[in-house]
Amino acid sequence: MAAAFPCIVALGLLTAFAGAGAAQQSDLVAHEWGTFTSIAGNRGAAVSWYPWATPSDLPDFVEHLDAREFKLGLNGTIRMETPVIYFYSSRETTVSVHVSFAKGLITEWYPHATGSMPNSGNQRNASLSRNQSDGSVSWEHIVLKPNQEGELPAGHAASSYYAARRTSSTPLEVSAPGGEQYEKFLFYRGVSSEASPVSARVLSDGRIEVTNLSGEPATHVFLFERRGKSLGIRSLTSVEATAVIDAPGLDGTLETAAEAIRAALLDQGLYPDEAQAMLETWKDSWFEEGSRLLYLVPGTFVNRVLPLAISPEPGQTTRVFMGRLELVTPGTRTAILSALASGDERTLQKYNRFLEPMLQILLEKAADSREAQRIRERLKRSPLVAGARVNGSVFP
Repeated sequence: MAAAFPCIVALGLLTAFAGAGAAQQSDLVAHEWGTFTSIAGNRGAAVSWYPWATPSDLPDFVEHLDAREFKLGLNGTIRMETPVIYFYSSRETTVSVHVSFAKGLITEWYPHATGSMPNSGNQRNASLSRNQSDGSVSWEHIVLKPNQEGELPAGHAASSYYAARRTSSTPLEVSAPGGEQYEKFLFYRGVSSEASPVSARVLSDGRIEVTNLSGEPATHVFLFERRGKSLGIRSLTSVEATAVIDAPGLDGTLETAAEAIRAALLDQGLYPDEAQAMLETWKDSWFEEGSRLLYLVPGTFVNRVLPLAISPEPGQTTRVFMGRLELVTPGTRTAILSALASGDERTLQKYNRFLEPMLQILLEKAADSREAQRIRERLKRSPLVAGARVNGSVFP
């Protein structure tokens, strides 16, 4: 016992020093925002879909799991888009970050990551539901430098990526094979086959039945619709289980819709410049043609599906994710089918990356064989159809 006593004391001192070190990080703050994008099928649940669209507008310096075309072949229910993690520290601090995505892959990131899993794009054109493990990405030895003067990378000036930099976050430095990299945040994206925490079924009268599947109230739920220059937004403060929302009147303005979203982001704990940066990043997409449900994703869902570990642990961590559930409402159905019948490509292109899954959803309830044939013919133009069967909603 006497011999063991000094060891016990030493262990106690080490524990005390470790605790003191952790306490010294109480001034470290981490804030994160991002978007979970899904499409509601005819039964309301999120469906698997391919992002049938033009390539990403991300700058060339962003790193990818594989070739840029790789993500276009991933069939998932949730596309996790542009999460950024900001840090705030009054002194130079070194941190490490690890994030994983349940039933998914982390497909893009910046700055250079220490490691990612899987470490190669061996799941090309794969259904993520067959994944045996979660995807992840790690950054070790991120140096937070309040007085950093390193040059931030640039390229592809039209990219929405840069809006996220317009905050007072602490600059960071990461070592990469080509030299030091500098940024105002950690950036990453991914795709998953997880079920959406919220479903939205379009009723026969055009109203939307919203069901919260997360077990925690979904706050700040918005139903947005735009037809040409006319738009509207309707909001609910909270949905605990099920709620029915009337279609919004198309007599609103972009300013009103943007302010409603901004107020919700602030309510969840984002700083004003962070909320504005998120809004600037996504407003062109959130407020584009069509109908969609926008909602603040319950924190329990975010932490389960996208667990985040930061070392040393910040004194405060805030994670704010906007859920986006695209809807095929009667207005969208009429617009797409009319455009197909008249060959109006301009209207069809307004639905951008959502056109292919929307056509699949419409095909399930085609009114007659002629309508079904038009939809199938348009689907054959998808860049992903080569070698695939188009017979309802089957893409190998």
